[in-house]
Amino acid sequence: MKQQQIQEQKQKDIRSTFRIFCYINKQKVKADGTTTILCRISIDGKQTVLTTGIHCRVEDWNAKKGEVKAEILNNRLIKFKERIENTYEYILKEQGVVSSELLKNTIVGINTTPKNLLQAGEIEIERLRLRAIEISSNSTYRESRLTQLNLKEFLESRGLKDIAFTAIREEFGESFKTYLKVVGERKSSYINRCLTWLNRLIYIAIDQEVLRANPLEDVRYEKKDPPKHRFVSRQDLKRIIETPMSSSMMELVRRAFIFSSFTALAYVDVKGLYPRHIGKTADGQAYLRIRRKKTDVEAFIPLHPIAIQILELYNTTDDSKPVFPLPVRDRIWLDINQIGIVLGFKENLSYHQSRHSFGTLAISAGLSIESIAKMMGHANISTTQTYAQITEQKISEDMDKLIKRRKETSRTKNS
Repeated sequence: MKQQQIQEQKQKDIRSTFRIFCYINKQKVKADGTTTILCRISIDGKQTVLTTGIHCRVEDWNAKKGEVKAEILNNRLIKFKERIENTYEYILKEQGVVSSELLKNTIVGINTTPKNLLQAGEIEIERLRLRAIEISSNSTYRESRLTQLNLKEFLESRGLKDIAFTAIREEFGESFKTYLKVVGERKSSYINRCLTWLNRLIYIAIDQEVLRANPLEDVRYEKKDPPKHRFVSRQDLKRIIETPMSSSMMELVRRAFIFSSFTALAYVDVKGLYPRHIGKTADGQAYLRIRRKKTDVEAFIPLHPIAIQILELYNTTDDSKPVFPLPVRDRIWLDINQIGIVLGFKENLSYHQSRHSFGTLAISAGLSIESIAKMMGHANISTTQTYAQITEQKISEDMDKLIKRRKETSRTKNS
């Protein structure tokens, strides 16, 4: 413990010597009246200078504040400094020590102004990787890597290793869509995510003045597929409730899943649940009142006895700590999937199915759309109505199966 405190103090001491200072060289002004904004990095008294790749007019530079009058340029400068900060923290965490030269060399590798599509994608992915470390969530980083891989495979199918931004035309975007549909057999939602990544890189190129306009502006996104909310059936939920797990982490995840199935809370909301969110009505009915992270809409949820039993196993008094000692969502993906495997489910089990299960079971139980919307914290009641559509479809499918069985039984009797 003492060794850890010494290490933490060392990192604080190193951090206190880290400085970033942006400036311009008035002696090196181009014919158009602009000059490059430079950045001086100082660590432990040793300095190094690197270019930001941003240019401004001399009269637009505020030397006292170290910023540009033009908002667009200033935002780019802020992002550049944030990138240095994030890279510094990453190196310090990984290696325990940072020098100004090491930081410069790392930044230069990340900060080159890309002229080609895949090159820009790799740089943006590196930025997202550092951001993922900062916020302890790598879902965006992971998805970006997959969409970048799709772009790479598409270019390879054309015999290209990369493509210059200036060579991209509308045909490129349309062909990319066709490739994803035909070769990849991808659904509309997946294709749209890939197009979003492609456009993201295009707009980075525009921001860095590699392009003047988006050549893919007229490439339309695919029509969205009807929402398909995967949920667990009443019988499968009963099996989850009746089957404790041997691993302490899997057991925690199992209980959280059951809790979400009876409260409609997403994982991020369960993780952010504190004792202050628990209350009781005048007649003693326990409830939750919490703002959903995704929609910022307040949810009011009367608690089912099973949800109350689970709450009683965890923290319901100390408001400085969350109710459930849950890790970040990315760490439980394997555990929730493993629970599905242990129980012999045919399809992969995901945590969010618990929330969809609540909506579907609530509709089946005859609760009103308005009440369910309030409990689920939906911003729009049309979102809640999708659960009614799922239930109607399930009833229709069950009726079809019943009719089919009766026909087969009748045919057997007649023969």
